[in-house]
Amino acid sequence: MNAPHPVSSSAPRRKVLWLFAHPEPRSLNASLRDEGLHTLKELGHDVQESDLYAMGWNPVVTAADFARDPAGRLRVGDASERAHATGRLSDDILAEQRKLAWADTVVLQFPLWWHGPPAILKGWFDRVLVQGFAFGLTDGEGRPRRYGDGGLAGKRALAITTVGARPTGFGPRGIHGDAEEVLFPLLHGTLWYTGMDVLPPLVVPGADRLDADGYTDASAELRERLRTLSTAEPIPYRSERGGDYGSDLTLRPGLAPGGTGLTIHRHDRPAGPARVPARPVTSRGRA
Repeated sequence: MNAPHPVSSSAPRRKVLWLFAHPEPRSLNASLRDEGLHTLKELGHDVQESDLYAMGWNPVVTAADFARDPAGRLRVGDASERAHATGRLSDDILAEQRKLAWADTVVLQFPLWWHGPPAILKGWFDRVLVQGFAFGLTDGEGRPRRYGDGGLAGKRALAITTVGARPTGFGPRGIHGDAEEVLFPLLHGTLWYTGMDVLPPLVVPGADRLDADGYTDASAELRERLRTLSTAEPIPYRSERGGDYGSDLTLRPGLAPGGTGLTIHRHDRPAGPARVPARPVTSRGRA
């Protein structure tokens, strides 16, 4: 399933951390991962990978993460912040934080299970993006740095996910929901919250039924998305500090008047029904 690699780019050299969360090395996801890593290297980018299943990554937060006495009550936010400040986080967390600090671009690849990423990837966020490192920071005036600012500001992020839905299951009134809305907790609530510029996700549909032609199309789209990592326009989320939100953290009345829901947190979306993306999404495929 190896397609040709006609790629060229004059974009700046990037440092890419590829987070991979799939248990099967012979899967569609693994083939696309291999294609992506090869493409990045062809383009002259530097790459590090965290293959979470292959690493045996532990996704569970415990007191041992913070080198503290398990007999006392664990307050995760306070304990993680203190451990980060004193260099007492566990070695596996520190290793991932070093990769993340090195990178200027993060690619997150996973199958969509139950409308979200596998638990092992969620556990990577829980353990690595600790308070004081990725969030919980303030500026010189004591204001929180989040939603467009934070510990990961200046980095770019691209989510790649495979799903089992057919394209016909994701029309204007499709049951599965808009891809960006389904991924909102990741794209907005994690990546944008910590300050990263979030590129539109790449969603590969029909993963359980993908034939050779479908793989050729998916890998070509992946290569193009990687070729434009430096130049693609990120999702235009509103920043907390941009003036669009009041002190109660709600959108000001004059913006998207009468609108509710997730789409009002984008600059380019009027209030009303969500856009239907070009590619579908569902939680049923495990390719």
